[in-house]
Amino acid sequence: MRVIVLALFGFVLLHGPARSAEPAPIDLDRYDAARRTVALPNGIRLAYVETGNPRGRPVVLIHGYTDNARDWIPLIPYLSRRDRLIAVDLRGHGASSKPECCYARVDFAYDIKLLLDALKLRQADIVGHSMGSIVAQTFAENWPERTRKVVLISSSAGPRPGAPVPVRFDYETNIRELKEPIDPDSPFMIAWWSSPTPVAEEFLRRQRRDAARIPLKVWLAMLDILDQALDTTELQSTLPRLKASCLLIWGKVDPIVVEEARAALREALPDAQVKVFDGLGHNPFWENPAGVASVINEFLDAEP
Repeated sequence: MRVIVLALFGFVLLHGPARSAEPAPIDLDRYDAARRTVALPNGIRLAYVETGNPRGRPVVLIHGYTDNARDWIPLIPYLSRRDRLIAVDLRGHGASSKPECCYARVDFAYDIKLLLDALKLRQADIVGHSMGSIVAQTFAENWPERTRKVVLISSSAGPRPGAPVPVRFDYETNIRELKEPIDPDSPFMIAWWSSPTPVAEEFLRRQRRDAARIPLKVWLAMLDILDQALDTTELQSTLPRLKASCLLIWGKVDPIVVEEARAALREALPDAQVKVFDGLGHNPFWENPAGVASVINEFLDAEP
């Protein structure tokens, strides 16, 4: 099984010994304890974890559906040590507020805008995975002046106009059949966090545990938003407003965002850089963090 590793905090990255080929072993407890929360003007308390260089280039990391800021632990040690990494818990997830309503993609994106305001950051690079990539896209469309570059991992623009909805594996039925309390070790939850490449079990166990704590009504509210985004041309209608430089990353055997769903995004963003990793699934940055980070670092470091 792959050992997930992390050189965790800025003082380690800036003042510790030079990194070898593999970073130091991860301390999951320390990372989880590093969460901070900020009260946003819209009433949401947003949790986040900062790592890297506190004076570096801001890079906001936005996780996917039912995940949290811990989502990025496999990738963080391989990202540039010069950057200030800000991994968020989206509303409804992790240690952030879980309100009764308001889970549209623009709600999530507005939280990110308010977080940048709270941190007094004029601009940032935005990296999103899966549902988080839709949030990243929406942020860049609505606040282009706050966006430097965008990385969309395992993303989609929905089906092409007039084309049938791409077939995804049948996760929706399983989610709509969930009952509270959600069992983090049920067959569905284990399958939901599976991947073609082995990932450290303790990391996955914590992800399942935290997802099981998300109220079922929040699971379902967000699922409805995802259905709207992935099964219609809604995303394509706003993509022309995305003017920032983009990098698109997929795993070739992703069972959720299949090739038909990727094609519409490539066509909508013809100037975007594209990297597809053979043999990887929906979480390529868990399965091959060094390879994915190398592509991201090169893209973010290049001149706009």
